[in-house]
Amino acid sequence: MAAPDFAEQTKALDATLTSIEKVLDLDAVRKEIAELQDEVGDPGLWDDQANAQRVTSRLSTLQAEVDKVTGLRSRLDDLALMHEMAVEEADAEAMADADKELVRVRKAIESLEIRTLLSGEYDERDALVSIRSGAGGVDAADFALMLQRMYIRWAERHGYTVEIYDVSYAEEAGLKSTTFAVKAPYAYGTLSVEAGTHRLVRISPFDNQGRRQTSFAAIEVVPVLEQTDEIDVPDEEIRVDVYRSSGPGGQSVNTTDSAVRLTHIPTGTVVSCQNEKSQLQNKASAMVILKAKLLALKKAEERAHLDELRGDVQASWGDQMRNYVLNPYQMVKDLRTEYESGNTQGVLDGEIDDFIEAGIRWRREHAA
Repeated sequence: MAAPDFAEQTKALDATLTSIEKVLDLDAVRKEIAELQDEVGDPGLWDDQANAQRVTSRLSTLQAEVDKVTGLRSRLDDLALMHEMAVEEADAEAMADADKELVRVRKAIESLEIRTLLSGEYDERDALVSIRSGAGGVDAADFALMLQRMYIRWAERHGYTVEIYDVSYAEEAGLKSTTFAVKAPYAYGTLSVEAGTHRLVRISPFDNQGRRQTSFAAIEVVPVLEQTDEIDVPDEEIRVDVYRSSGPGGQSVNTTDSAVRLTHIPTGTVVSCQNEKSQLQNKASAMVILKAKLLALKKAEERAHLDELRGDVQASWGDQMRNYVLNPYQMVKDLRTEYESGNTQGVLDGEIDDFIEAGIRWRREHAA
Protein backbone atom coordinates (compact mmCIF):
# COMPACT_ATOMS: atom_id res chain seq x y z
CA MET A 1 0.00 0.00 0.00
CA ALA A 2 1.39 3.38 -0.95
CA ALA A 3 2.00 5.82 1.88
CA PRO A 4 -0.35 8.55 0.54
CA ASP A 5 -3.15 5.99 0.20
CA PHE A 6 -2.60 4.85 3.78
CA ALA A 7 -2.52 8.43 4.99
CA GLU A 8 -5.75 9.24 3.16
CA GLN A 9 -7.48 6.26 4.74
CA THR A 10 -6.36 7.14 8.26
CA LYS A 11 -7.43 10.76 7.67
CA ALA A 12 -10.90 9.58 6.62
CA LEU A 13 -11.13 7.34 9.69
CA ASP A 14 -10.03 10.24 11.88
CA ALA A 15 -12.84 12.38 10.47
CA THR A 16 -15.38 9.61 11.07
CA LEU A 17 -14.20 9.05 14.65
CA THR A 18 -14.29 12.80 15.34
CA SER A 19 -17.89 12.88 14.11
CA ILE A 20 -18.75 9.94 16.37
CA GLU A 21 -17.17 11.67 19.37
CA LYS A 22 -19.33 14.74 18.74
CA VAL A 23 -22.52 12.71 18.37
CA LEU A 24 -21.83 10.75 21.58
CA ASP A 25 -20.95 14.02 23.41
CA LEU A 26 -18.21 12.49 25.54
CA ASP A 27 -18.02 15.51 27.85
CA ALA A 28 -21.67 15.05 28.81
CA VAL A 29 -21.13 11.31 29.21
CA ARG A 30 -18.14 11.87 31.52
CA LYS A 31 -20.21 14.33 33.57
CA GLU A 32 -22.95 11.71 33.99
CA ILE A 33 -20.32 9.12 34.95
CA ALA A 34 -19.05 11.42 37.71
CA GLU A 35 -22.60 11.92 39.01
CA LEU A 36 -23.25 8.16 39.00
CA GLN A 37 -19.98 7.50 40.79
CA ASP A 38 -21.15 9.88 43.54
CA GLU A 39 -24.37 7.87 43.82
CA VAL A 40 -22.44 4.60 43.99
CA GLY A 41 -20.39 6.05 46.83
CA ASP A 42 -23.54 6.71 48.87
CA PRO A 43 -23.78 4.04 51.64
CA GLY A 44 -27.57 4.08 51.39
CA LEU A 45 -27.68 3.26 47.68
CA TRP A 46 -28.38 -0.43 48.21
CA ASP A 47 -31.36 0.26 50.43
CA ASP A 48 -33.25 0.33 47.13
CA GLN A 49 -31.98 -2.75 45.28
CA ALA A 50 -33.73 -1.96 41.99
CA ASN A 51 -32.39 1.59 41.85
CA ALA A 52 -28.90 0.44 42.86
CA GLN A 53 -28.84 -2.07 40.02
CA ARG A 54 -30.03 0.61 37.60
CA VAL A 55 -27.32 3.03 38.72
CA THR A 56 -24.46 0.51 38.63
CA SER A 57 -25.60 -0.88 35.29
CA ARG A 58 -25.80 2.60 33.76
CA LEU A 59 -22.36 3.48 35.15
CA SER A 60 -20.84 0.31 33.70
CA THR A 61 -22.43 0.94 30.30
CA LEU A 62 -21.28 4.56 30.07
CA GLN A 63 -17.75 3.77 31.25
CA ALA A 64 -17.45 0.99 28.67
CA GLU A 65 -18.65 3.43 25.99
CA VAL A 66 -16.03 6.03 26.88
CA ASP A 67 -13.30 3.39 27.10
CA LYS A 68 -14.22 2.07 23.65
CA VAL A 69 -14.05 5.51 22.02
CA THR A 70 -10.84 6.60 23.75
CA GLY A 71 -9.28 3.21 23.00
CA LEU A 72 -10.06 3.58 19.30
CA ARG A 73 -8.66 7.10 19.28
CA SER A 74 -5.43 5.81 20.79
CA ARG A 75 -5.22 2.94 18.29
CA LEU A 76 -5.78 5.31 15.37
CA ASP A 77 -3.04 7.67 16.59
CA ASP A 78 -0.65 4.75 17.12
CA LEU A 79 -1.49 3.41 13.67
CA ALA A 80 -0.27 6.54 11.90
CA LEU A 81 3.00 6.41 13.88
CA MET A 82 3.38 2.68 13.22
CA HIS A 83 3.09 3.14 9.47
CA GLU A 84 5.37 6.20 9.41
CA MET A 85 8.15 4.27 11.18
CA ALA A 86 7.69 1.26 8.90
CA VAL A 87 8.08 3.47 5.80
CA GLU A 88 11.14 5.23 7.18
CA GLU A 89 12.81 1.90 7.96
CA ALA A 90 11.55 0.25 4.74
CA ASP A 91 10.28 -2.61 6.92
CA ALA A 92 7.91 -4.65 4.74
CA GLU A 93 6.74 -6.82 7.63
CA ALA A 94 5.92 -3.80 9.79
CA MET A 95 4.02 -2.20 6.89
CA ALA A 96 2.01 -5.40 6.49
CA ASP A 97 1.18 -5.33 10.20
CA ALA A 98 0.08 -1.70 9.86
CA ASP A 99 -2.19 -2.64 6.96
CA LYS A 100 -3.80 -5.39 9.03
CA GLU A 101 -4.31 -3.04 11.97
CA LEU A 102 -5.86 -0.48 9.62
CA VAL A 103 -8.47 -3.05 8.59
CA ARG A 104 -9.21 -3.89 12.22
CA VAL A 105 -9.49 -0.23 13.26
CA ARG A 106 -11.74 0.57 10.30
CA LYS A 107 -14.07 -2.27 11.23
CA ALA A 108 -14.18 -1.14 14.87
CA ILE A 109 -14.95 2.46 13.90
CA GLU A 110 -17.66 1.37 11.47
CA SER A 111 -19.26 -0.72 14.24
CA LEU A 112 -19.10 2.24 16.62
CA GLU A 113 -20.65 4.46 13.96
CA ILE A 114 -23.58 2.04 13.82
CA ARG A 115 -24.08 2.58 17.55
CA THR A 116 -24.64 6.32 16.90
CA LEU A 117 -27.56 5.41 14.63
CA LEU A 118 -29.38 3.72 17.52
CA SER A 119 -31.26 6.67 18.95
CA GLY A 120 -34.77 5.24 19.29
CA GLU A 121 -36.69 5.55 22.56
CA TYR A 122 -35.98 1.96 23.61
CA ASP A 123 -32.88 1.17 21.53
CA GLU A 124 -30.54 1.01 24.52
CA ARG A 125 -32.62 -1.66 26.29
CA ASP A 126 -32.12 -5.41 26.54
CA ALA A 127 -33.95 -7.38 23.84
CA LEU A 128 -36.62 -10.07 24.06
CA VAL A 129 -36.40 -12.31 21.01
CA SER A 130 -39.22 -14.70 20.06
CA ILE A 131 -38.86 -17.24 17.26
CA ARG A 132 -41.82 -19.19 15.89
CA SER A 133 -41.72 -21.92 13.25
CA GLY A 134 -43.94 -21.20 10.26
CA ALA A 135 -44.84 -23.01 7.05
CA GLY A 136 -42.70 -26.05 6.29
CA GLY A 137 -43.56 -28.67 8.90
CA VAL A 138 -40.70 -30.38 10.68
CA ASP A 139 -38.13 -28.47 8.58
CA ALA A 140 -39.59 -25.20 9.82
CA ALA A 141 -39.32 -26.41 13.43
CA ASP A 142 -35.70 -27.39 12.81
CA PHE A 143 -35.08 -23.98 11.19
CA ALA A 144 -36.44 -22.24 14.30
CA LEU A 145 -33.90 -24.20 16.37
CA MET A 146 -31.12 -23.23 13.92
CA LEU A 147 -32.06 -19.54 14.27
CA GLN A 148 -32.11 -19.74 18.06
CA ARG A 149 -28.62 -21.24 17.98
CA MET A 150 -27.48 -18.53 15.52
CA TYR A 151 -28.55 -15.67 17.79
CA ILE A 152 -27.18 -17.32 20.92
CA ARG A 153 -23.85 -17.89 19.20
CA TRP A 154 -23.87 -14.24 18.05
CA ALA A 155 -24.45 -13.11 21.63
CA GLU A 156 -21.68 -15.39 22.91
CA ARG A 157 -19.24 -13.91 20.38
CA HIS A 158 -19.87 -10.49 21.92
CA GLY A 159 -19.87 -11.68 25.52
CA TYR A 160 -23.58 -10.91 25.95
CA THR A 161 -25.76 -12.77 28.44
CA VAL A 162 -28.68 -14.82 27.11
CA GLU A 163 -31.54 -15.97 29.31
CA ILE A 164 -34.03 -18.43 27.84
CA TYR A 165 -37.54 -17.88 29.18
CA ASP A 166 -39.58 -20.43 27.27
CA VAL A 167 -39.11 -23.23 24.75
CA SER A 168 -41.90 -25.19 23.09
CA TYR A 169 -40.42 -28.27 21.41
CA ALA A 170 -41.86 -29.81 18.25
CA GLU A 171 -42.76 -33.48 18.34
CA GLU A 172 -40.26 -34.79 15.77
CA ALA A 173 -37.43 -32.24 15.88
CA GLY A 174 -36.76 -28.57 16.47
CA LEU A 175 -38.92 -25.94 18.11
CA LYS A 176 -42.45 -24.71 17.76
CA SER A 177 -41.41 -21.49 19.48
CA THR A 178 -38.87 -19.98 21.85
CA THR A 179 -38.43 -16.74 23.76
CA PHE A 180 -35.13 -15.53 25.19
CA ALA A 181 -33.57 -12.29 26.42
CA VAL A 182 -30.29 -10.86 25.16
CA LYS A 183 -28.91 -8.69 27.95
CA ALA A 184 -26.52 -6.05 26.67
CA PRO A 185 -26.47 -2.29 26.08
CA TYR A 186 -28.43 -1.48 22.90
CA ALA A 187 -29.42 -5.10 22.38
CA TYR A 188 -32.94 -4.09 21.33
CA GLY A 189 -31.83 -1.40 18.91
CA THR A 190 -29.29 -3.78 17.43
CA LEU A 191 -31.47 -6.87 17.08
CA SER A 192 -34.71 -5.10 16.16
CA VAL A 193 -33.67 -5.14 12.49
CA GLU A 194 -33.74 -8.94 12.63
CA ALA A 195 -37.52 -8.99 13.15
CA GLY A 196 -39.52 -10.48 10.30
CA THR A 197 -39.83 -13.68 8.32
CA HIS A 198 -36.75 -15.78 7.55
CA ARG A 199 -36.77 -18.43 4.79
CA LEU A 200 -34.64 -21.58 4.50
CA VAL A 201 -34.09 -23.61 1.32
CA ARG A 202 -32.20 -26.90 1.61
CA ILE A 203 -32.28 -30.63 1.01
CA SER A 204 -34.48 -31.80 3.85
CA PRO A 205 -32.73 -34.17 6.30
CA PHE A 206 -36.22 -35.38 7.23
CA ASP A 207 -37.23 -36.39 3.68
CA ASN A 208 -36.17 -39.96 2.84
CA GLN A 209 -36.34 -39.08 -0.88
CA GLY A 210 -33.82 -36.24 -0.43
CA ARG A 211 -36.04 -33.53 -1.87
CA ARG A 212 -35.44 -29.83 -1.54
CA GLN A 213 -37.65 -28.16 1.07
CA THR A 214 -38.56 -24.52 1.71
CA SER A 215 -39.49 -23.55 5.25
CA PHE A 216 -40.11 -20.39 7.23
CA ALA A 217 -39.69 -18.96 10.72
CA ALA A 218 -40.91 -15.67 12.21
CA ILE A 219 -38.81 -13.52 14.52
CA GLU A 220 -40.20 -10.88 16.85
CA VAL A 221 -37.96 -8.53 18.83
CA VAL A 222 -39.25 -6.25 21.61
CA PRO A 223 -37.49 -4.18 24.29
CA VAL A 224 -37.30 -5.27 27.91
CA LEU A 225 -39.13 -2.77 30.10
CA GLU A 226 -37.97 -1.12 33.30
CA GLN A 227 -40.08 -0.47 36.37
CA THR A 228 -40.41 3.18 35.42
CA ASP A 229 -42.04 2.39 32.06
CA GLU A 230 -45.72 3.24 31.93
CA ILE A 231 -47.52 0.03 30.98
CA ASP A 232 -50.35 -0.91 33.32
CA VAL A 233 -51.87 -4.39 33.08
CA PRO A 234 -54.82 -4.88 35.47
CA ASP A 235 -55.07 -8.35 37.01
CA GLU A 236 -58.60 -8.82 35.68
CA GLU A 237 -57.28 -8.55 32.11
CA ILE A 238 -54.95 -11.54 32.54
CA ARG A 239 -55.80 -15.25 32.51
CA VAL A 240 -53.21 -17.42 34.24
CA ASP A 241 -52.74 -21.09 33.30
CA VAL A 242 -50.20 -23.41 34.89
CA TYR A 243 -48.82 -26.64 33.47
CA ARG A 244 -45.81 -28.94 33.65
CA SER A 245 -42.65 -27.94 31.84
CA SER A 246 -41.86 -30.17 28.88
CA GLY A 247 -38.77 -31.05 26.93
CA PRO A 248 -38.08 -32.56 23.48
CA GLY A 249 -40.69 -35.07 22.37
CA GLY A 250 -43.15 -33.79 24.97
CA GLN A 251 -41.39 -35.46 27.89
CA SER A 252 -42.03 -33.88 31.26
CA VAL A 253 -39.01 -32.18 32.81
CA ASN A 254 -40.77 -31.21 36.03
CA THR A 255 -43.08 -33.14 38.33
CA THR A 256 -45.02 -30.05 39.40
CA ASP A 257 -47.17 -27.55 37.53
CA SER A 258 -44.51 -24.82 37.59
CA ALA A 259 -44.71 -23.53 34.00
CA VAL A 260 -46.95 -20.49 33.56
CA ARG A 261 -48.93 -19.22 30.56
CA LEU A 262 -50.39 -15.70 30.63
CA THR A 263 -53.14 -14.54 28.26
CA HIS A 264 -53.91 -10.84 27.94
CA ILE A 265 -57.63 -11.05 27.29
CA PRO A 266 -58.20 -7.67 25.54
CA THR A 267 -55.49 -8.25 22.91
CA GLY A 268 -55.24 -12.04 22.87
CA THR A 269 -51.50 -11.84 23.50
CA VAL A 270 -50.19 -15.10 24.95
CA VAL A 271 -46.80 -15.63 26.62
CA SER A 272 -45.34 -18.45 28.67
CA CYS A 273 -42.31 -19.20 30.81
CA GLN A 274 -40.90 -22.46 32.12
CA ASN A 275 -37.23 -21.75 32.75
CA GLU A 276 -37.55 -21.57 36.54
CA LYS A 277 -38.54 -24.34 38.98
CA SER A 278 -40.79 -21.99 40.91
CA GLN A 279 -44.25 -21.14 39.59
CA LEU A 280 -43.92 -17.71 41.20
CA GLN A 281 -40.64 -17.00 39.40
CA ASN A 282 -42.05 -18.19 36.09
CA LYS A 283 -45.07 -15.92 36.51
CA ALA A 284 -42.81 -12.94 37.20
CA SER A 285 -40.70 -13.68 34.11
CA ALA A 286 -43.83 -14.18 31.99
CA MET A 287 -45.09 -10.75 33.11
CA VAL A 288 -41.81 -9.20 31.90
CA ILE A 289 -42.40 -10.74 28.47
CA LEU A 290 -46.09 -9.83 28.38
CA LYS A 291 -45.50 -6.19 29.27
CA ALA A 292 -42.76 -5.92 26.64
CA LYS A 293 -45.09 -7.30 23.96
CA LEU A 294 -47.98 -5.09 25.04
CA LEU A 295 -45.69 -2.05 24.83
CA ALA A 296 -44.73 -3.09 21.31
CA LEU A 297 -48.41 -3.26 20.39
CA LYS A 298 -49.11 0.10 22.01
CA LYS A 299 -46.27 1.85 20.20
CA ALA A 300 -47.16 0.23 16.91
CA GLU A 301 -50.76 1.35 17.19
CA GLU A 302 -49.66 4.89 18.04
CA ARG A 303 -47.59 4.98 14.86
CA ALA A 304 -50.31 3.29 12.81
CA HIS A 305 -48.09 0.54 11.45
CA LEU A 306 -47.74 -2.73 13.36
CA ASP A 307 -44.44 -3.81 11.78
CA GLU A 308 -42.37 -1.02 13.38
CA LEU A 309 -41.56 -2.87 16.60
CA ARG A 310 -42.91 -6.35 16.05
CA GLY A 311 -41.79 -7.01 12.48
CA ASP A 312 -43.59 -9.12 9.90
CA VAL A 313 -44.58 -12.39 11.56
CA GLN A 314 -46.64 -14.17 8.88
CA ALA A 315 -43.82 -16.67 8.26
CA SER A 316 -44.93 -17.82 4.80
CA TRP A 317 -44.37 -17.23 1.09
CA GLY A 318 -44.08 -13.70 -0.22
CA ASP A 319 -43.17 -11.82 2.96
CA GLN A 320 -39.67 -13.02 3.87
CA MET A 321 -36.93 -10.53 4.70
CA ARG A 322 -33.95 -12.89 4.52
CA ASN A 323 -33.23 -16.08 2.60
CA TYR A 324 -30.88 -18.84 3.74
CA VAL A 325 -30.19 -21.02 0.70
CA LEU A 326 -28.15 -24.17 1.32
CA ASN A 327 -29.09 -25.93 -1.94
CA PRO A 328 -28.64 -25.78 -4.95
CA TYR A 329 -26.08 -23.09 -4.01
CA GLN A 330 -24.81 -21.54 -0.76
CA MET A 331 -26.03 -18.01 -0.04
CA VAL A 332 -27.62 -15.96 2.73
CA LYS A 333 -29.21 -12.76 1.39
CA ASP A 334 -31.16 -9.96 3.05
CA LEU A 335 -33.93 -8.89 0.71
CA ARG A 336 -34.18 -5.36 2.15
CA THR A 337 -30.54 -4.32 2.15
CA GLU A 338 -29.33 -6.65 -0.63
CA TYR A 339 -26.42 -7.62 1.64
CA GLU A 340 -25.38 -11.23 1.07
CA SER A 341 -22.81 -13.80 2.16
CA GLY A 342 -21.69 -17.09 0.69
CA ASN A 343 -20.42 -18.26 4.08
CA THR A 344 -23.69 -19.89 5.12
CA GLN A 345 -22.14 -21.97 7.89
CA GLY A 346 -20.46 -18.91 9.37
CA VAL A 347 -23.76 -17.02 9.36
CA LEU A 348 -25.59 -19.89 11.04
CA ASP A 349 -22.75 -19.99 13.58
CA GLY A 350 -23.53 -16.42 14.57
CA GLU A 351 -21.46 -14.31 12.16
CA ILE A 352 -24.30 -11.87 11.46
CA ASP A 353 -22.80 -8.50 12.42
CA ASP A 354 -22.55 -7.37 8.79
CA PHE A 355 -26.22 -8.23 8.20
CA ILE A 356 -27.24 -6.34 11.34
CA GLU A 357 -25.14 -3.28 10.48
CA ALA A 358 -26.55 -3.21 6.94
CA GLY A 359 -30.05 -3.48 8.40
CA ILE A 360 -29.50 -0.58 10.80
CA ARG A 361 -28.16 1.64 8.01
CA TRP A 362 -31.06 0.62 5.75
CA ARG A 363 -33.59 1.42 8.46
CA ARG A 364 -32.09 4.87 9.03
CA GLU A 365 -32.15 5.62 5.29
CA HIS A 366 -35.82 4.57 5.02
CA ALA A 367 -36.99 6.13 8.29
CA ALA A 368 -38.27 9.30 6.69
